[in-house]
Amino acid sequence: MPLYRWDEIALEKVTEMVSRKVVRGEREVLTQVYLKKGALVPLHAHDEEQMTYVLQGALQFLVGGEDVRVEEGEVLHIPSGVAHQAVALDDTFVLGVFSPVNVKPS
Repeated sequence: MPLYRWDEIALEKVTEMVSRKVVRGEREVLTQVYLKKGALVPLHAHDEEQMTYVLQGALQFLVGGEDVRVEEGEVLHIPSGVAHQAVALDDTFVLGVFSPVNVKPS
């Protein structure tokens, strides 16, 4: 049974404004994501359901054409296949869960 420590997982630079740490399971992915104020996660969709828990800061999402502001302590559920994007309103730290996924080892 694997045990993971966030402080031992490499920080991956996604863009100049976004970085993350990723834990991959057989059918789910857990992420820590750091977004600098003003960072844009472009409009996209995926087969996995997504849960985004804002630990610090705030994000402005567009989910299925609807604007949703998500702040510290709030969790947003994005259903499978629904187009979404996000903008960081502050320096923001989130946990994300994606499931189910068919993960290929990197």
